Amino acid sequence: MAKIELSTKRIQISKANATMVGIIAAASFVAVFSLVASNALLSQRKYQNKVVKAKETARDQLKANITAVANLKTSYQSFTQTPENVIGGNPSGVGDRDGDNAKIVLDALPSIYDFPALTSSVEKLVSSGGFKIDSITGTDLGTPSDSSPSPKPQEIPFEVAVTTDYTKTQNLINLFEKSIRPFKINSISFSGSQTDLKMDIKAKTYYQPAKSLSITNKEVK
Repeated sequence: MAKIELSTKRIQISKANATMVGIIAAASFVAVFSLVASNALLSQRKYQNKVVKAKETARDQLKANITAVANLKTSYQSFTQTPENVIGGNPSGVGDRDGDNAKIVLDALPSIYDFPALTSSVEKLVSSGGFKIDSITGTDLGTPSDSSPSPKPQEIPFEVAVTTDYTKTQNLINLFEKSIRPFKINSISFSGSQTDLKMDIKAKTYYQPAKSLSITNKEVK
């Protein structure tokens, strides 16, 4: 009889142990699952906060850009709608010194490399002083980029040969100095006589590529 009772108690203890093990296992699973889920939720929340912050930054930048555009438009209109341009010409005229200020700026520092246009400009400039042009030559720079995120002035070297007399040489230099387009004379060589003097001028001018604007997508990690 005592052995049967002992066996029954052992069975009950074994069942209780098994139940306890099951409870502990279930509790451990729940605990681990909760930790993993909590970590995932925290990571998701952190990512969402980054997304929200990036969107807010983009929104603020967009508002600032809209304000900047309005101010730029007003400034541009004030710059171009003047009764007299920056070199004393008529903004609506067609003479050498005429044109609005925007046109003057583009003539002074073009946004593209255009050597044929440069030769025409130099020829017109030199001829306006009554000088005879023998030749205008330059270095072909190929096809440089017409835009850049951070544009800087680019050099355009050229050479011009002019026949004049000794008394008018300074007048030719003055023409380049007074031009709205920037010129830098590197060297001048002379040959011939005082009445039939040939000037070989090596110089350079500039152009500045347009600033490129691009819209990009930013991945939030």
